[in-house]
Amino acid sequence: MDKQDTSGIPASDARPVLEGPDIARVLTRIAHEIVERAKGADDVVLLGIPTRGVFLAQRLAAKLEEITDRKIPVGSLDITMYRDDLRMHPPRALARTDIPGDGIDGRLVVLVDDVLFSGRTIRAALDALNDIGRPRAVQLAVLVDRGHRELPIRADYVGKNLPTSLRETVKVQLAEEDGRDTVLLGAKPAAPGEQQ
Repeated sequence: MDKQDTSGIPASDARPVLEGPDIARVLTRIAHEIVERAKGADDVVLLGIPTRGVFLAQRLAAKLEEITDRKIPVGSLDITMYRDDLRMHPPRALARTDIPGDGIDGRLVVLVDDVLFSGRTIRAALDALNDIGRPRAVQLAVLVDRGHRELPIRADYVGKNLPTSLRETVKVQLAEEDGRDTVLLGAKPAAPGEQQ
């Protein structure tokens, strides 16, 4: 059996598809795209989806502040209680929802997450957002879009499109949580009793 790293991907199978400098470049590009599309980002609010989406939102806010020379409100949006798979998994701890002081009503909210996969996390985020306020518009920024959508959801801003098979795993590691910046692609570990 292969030695496992902290990503849950067997160490011999993991291969980096983005490293720290790549992630920084991608966030800079996404920040410029947001400014262009929002015509200056005057009413933009960034909400990260815990855990790594929050760190990405904070980094994106810093990039936007460099470009626009203004403070960009940033917060977090816990979606735990809005997930459609709660009854299928063991209980999980709630994360923090932190909405900037001016709220989200009438604002352009950009949801930020690390990996877009089935779309179910984003559906839950939209439901959670609905309970908090009424934004003017909602957009989605993701570091990696790996495909395999189960719902009609797409990202407005994508760092990297990474076509994958269902037998592959994408793991984002960020310095704030994991001690380094990288995106790893690897084979999903076989379930007990499953043949490879």
